[in-house]
Amino acid sequence: MDYLGVEKKRFIIFGLANKKSVAAAIGRTLAAEGAELIHVVRSEERRETARKLFPGCPVFICDVEDEANIVRVRDEIAEEIDAAGGGRVDGIVHSIAFANYSEGMKPFHETIKDDFLQAVNISCFSFISIANHFKNLIIKDGSFVTITISTTRMAAENYGYMAPVKAALNSSLCFLAKSFSDFSHVRFNAVAPSLLKTSASAGIPGYVDSYLFAEKAILRKKALTTREVADTAAFLLSTRSSGINCQTVVVDAGMEVNYFDREIIRKTVG
Repeated sequence: MDYLGVEKKRFIIFGLANKKSVAAAIGRTLAAEGAELIHVVRSEERRETARKLFPGCPVFICDVEDEANIVRVRDEIAEEIDAAGGGRVDGIVHSIAFANYSEGMKPFHETIKDDFLQAVNISCFSFISIANHFKNLIIKDGSFVTITISTTRMAAENYGYMAPVKAALNSSLCFLAKSFSDFSHVRFNAVAPSLLKTSASAGIPGYVDSYLFAEKAILRKKALTTREVADTAAFLLSTRSSGINCQTVVVDAGMEVNYFDREIIRKTVG
């Protein structure tokens, strides 16, 4: 039984970098359910990776830092769809984030303005821009899903200024849904995972230690997987979640309730 009802439906996934990417995991989940996929990646190198991981799926290049590229790729995808018989897309995934740590980690109050604004542009505004420019390509009751983080209220020093950027992304959901409601029933939601083992996260200073701590704090003592994040995203893309809108769905296996775990306390103060 096709519970999600995504078989033969068409989805665009922005952000695949490699096989460990959340975007790749979402693609695998949707493909296993019979969905048709279109991938949008940042570079030619990543296009080759996407083609190897998803043979037969169209793959386009778009560096979202320049909004003109989003308009261009929209037109290219529209042409691809018309050539394939027409129609629209049923959902769009935004799995894009970037932070410039080229000068190393700094105290938050020393955040460099240009770095912060670049991160906002790529990690948050790109979602708004994609929604705007793809609004006529998505079905009237389609679904947008973005990937955020499990909490923006915890001052993790090694995550730097990205938590405030992700907070802006989370807030954008309700404003996008409200403005789209004037002409559609399109939904906007976010999946908010706890720490994951991805290539992107490996570039965050001190991430491995944080990841190992998270594994201890999770109730089951087992780290979250990209598959679990992908399954939640696939649900939010499907009509099975038609009553869910403007929500940030936390996927952390219960980590947020367990910071006072006996074992953690014993090893810290014992």
